[in-house]
Amino acid sequence: MSMNRRSLIGAAGLALATPALQAGEAAEAAKPAAKTPPPHVTKILAQWILGSSYDTLPDPVRRESVRSVLNWVGVAIGGSHHETVDVAVSALQPFSGPPQAGLFGRTERFDILNAAFLNGVSSHIFDFDDTHLKTIIHPAGPVASAILAYAEMKPVTGRAFLDALVVGIETECRIGNAVYPNHYDAGWHITGTCGPFGAAAAAGKLMGLTEQQMVYALGLAASQPVGLRESFGSMNKSFNPGRAASNGLFAAILAAKGFTSSDGMIEAKRGWANTISTKQDWSEITDGLGSRYEAQLNTYKPFACGIVMHPTIDAAIQIRDADHVRPDDIKRVDLKVHPLVLELTGKTAPKTGLEGKFSIYHAAAVAFVEGAGGEKQFSDRAVNDPRVVALRQKVVPVITPGIEPAQVDMTVTLNDGRTVHRYIEHAIGSIEKPMSDAQLDAKFADLAAGILPEAQAKRVMQLCRSLPELKDAGDVARAGVSGA
Repeated sequence: MSMNRRSLIGAAGLALATPALQAGEAAEAAKPAAKTPPPHVTKILAQWILGSSYDTLPDPVRRESVRSVLNWVGVAIGGSHHETVDVAVSALQPFSGPPQAGLFGRTERFDILNAAFLNGVSSHIFDFDDTHLKTIIHPAGPVASAILAYAEMKPVTGRAFLDALVVGIETECRIGNAVYPNHYDAGWHITGTCGPFGAAAAAGKLMGLTEQQMVYALGLAASQPVGLRESFGSMNKSFNPGRAASNGLFAAILAAKGFTSSDGMIEAKRGWANTISTKQDWSEITDGLGSRYEAQLNTYKPFACGIVMHPTIDAAIQIRDADHVRPDDIKRVDLKVHPLVLELTGKTAPKTGLEGKFSIYHAAAVAFVEGAGGEKQFSDRAVNDPRVVALRQKVVPVITPGIEPAQVDMTVTLNDGRTVHRYIEHAIGSIEKPMSDAQLDAKFADLAAGILPEAQAKRVMQLCRSLPELKDAGDVARAGVSGA
């Protein structure tokens, strides 16, 4: 049978199209299955934040909320006259608004946004603040700095303050859990990126935001991540939690007036978590809200430096004191460590105290020389002490499989050939070996010494301990300024 021109062209087209159609079908079949849409994380968090009540918090969580405030106030007082704070106060004072809130350990007063920033800087400059070990977030700085500044302007009870603190810590740490470690490994300073969520949640709670306003506050916080790990060892590191505090407070203030945002800024395809991390585990944010509290995983530092150096300092002090080893006796200090130790604290020749906080070599050496690891051991003076400089050149850290970030295996070889060994599985200050209330009080007193009179420091400590009964949480801030 003959085929006309139209039929011939159609048949040829079909023949040519068939491979393409088959290829398209194959490609379609090869596509990965569509991801399950994420839960409405931002709204779920907003509902939980507003529904939380101090009365329903478990007793251990209430206890840690008070300890968190006490520790944070102590380190904020201790850091209040560091050069970093002096520079920031001098830079910002000409531009400050009304004198609404004070600064711990100082006489100046600022508007609440700047006060939140400055107290946040002060509380982190020694790297002596609390740590959520699961994410390495420093929880109290962004949250407490924001809401205590607000509490000076708008009085709130101590119970309301603590409830807000807990929901703030819970919010920032759960969001951090969802993206850690990928987000951190990419170079973000996770306290600065998650802190605005905690500050916004806590401040918004105290302001009495509606659910929609709280969604907006979280969304505005999502738009203000701050901090890169490259800043570690400089003034910029403490800028990050300070800015997180003011950014979160700023978000809540705007949201309270109806400043809008997307309703899914945390979980949306182009939202916070998908933009700044290759990992998003939404269950870490939503599972167990109201029954499992990250505040119970908060720890307090006995040493004023990066948390991964604490096992080394603990081991060195033990060997120094129990085995009576002196710096001049030491030929070599071998450390078996996790890779994160050298990644975070691998500075071999620090020149300033801030750099020393990120030098495992300095941490080991100064612990043997001075038998301590407080802020005085991470000062410019200590970093340049000839005895410390000489000993840190004998410190040899080696990345070792099987060693966790919270562990160290230390062997000290003495000049006479003997060796002394310590393996630290859980350093003092960890969840397994937490600082006692008495140790926190001693830490506070040491930090406040020379800044506040002893009687005043004791009064501030007592106010922190009495927060559940205080009618005005702002009394803590007012009692902690110079000359109060």
